[in-house]
Amino acid sequence: MFLAAGAWPGTMIVTATMIGGILSAGGASSINMAIDSDIDGLMKRTRNRPLPRGTITKKNAVIFGLILGITSGIWMWIAVNPLSAILSIFAYVFYAGIYSPILKRKTVHNTVLGGIAGAMPALIGWTAISNQITIEGIALFIIVFCWQPPHFWALALRLYEDYQAANIPMAPNVIGNEYTKRQIMLWSLLTVASTIAFFFVASMGLIFIIVAITTGLRFIYVSIQVARGEHLEHTQTLWRYSTIYLSMIFGSMIIDEIYKF
Repeated sequence: MFLAAGAWPGTMIVTATMIGGILSAGGASSINMAIDSDIDGLMKRTRNRPLPRGTITKKNAVIFGLILGITSGIWMWIAVNPLSAILSIFAYVFYAGIYSPILKRKTVHNTVLGGIAGAMPALIGWTAISNQITIEGIALFIIVFCWQPPHFWALALRLYEDYQAANIPMAPNVIGNEYTKRQIMLWSLLTVASTIAFFFVASMGLIFIIVAITTGLRFIYVSIQVARGEHLEHTQTLWRYSTIYLSMIFGSMIIDEIYKF
């Protein structure tokens, strides 16, 4: 939003977009937990969630999720703009209606394909200000899309037994740990490459490119450590660092826009 405006876009529009995003993500998550209530009860990481414990019924979770999703769409349409509302609704439907009930349970490509919904907020933030889909907005989407597989697979490697118990075809459970580690390295390279490409696409300045290169090299280095590790060494480091990395990339965009030289 900051990049699209070229400055602070305004508290009102930022707040309105954030509210819409929270409602949409919360609604999709609620429906996801209703769909996953059976498998969540089989995994140590999720078995204490409200639905497996029986403190919330699937029916109520779905109703709550639908209310949040519908409210989000209406809110975004009125308070932001119709294009951002459509993109938000698409992300909501894709995650709750396609990823959760189908992709997550049926294909090893679930993490990559699920990234479509996960990367939409970056594009929605852009369209909330520009009211159009441009190459810059798409480039932001691609950065987050490429970042998600290495970020999540670092966690999935550690949760192999959970996904095995729930019969969920996550990459480590289908293609094995070693091939998943090589895929982590590949997608890490793609992530860093996408940030370098953004430097040219969006005509960014020195601050951004310095941060993108230095943090990107560290991202690649940790990914190589994971790939070379015999067991699960460095996976926790990669999972944590990838979160910091993405924050630094987007933070540097804002700083660069303010102090561009």
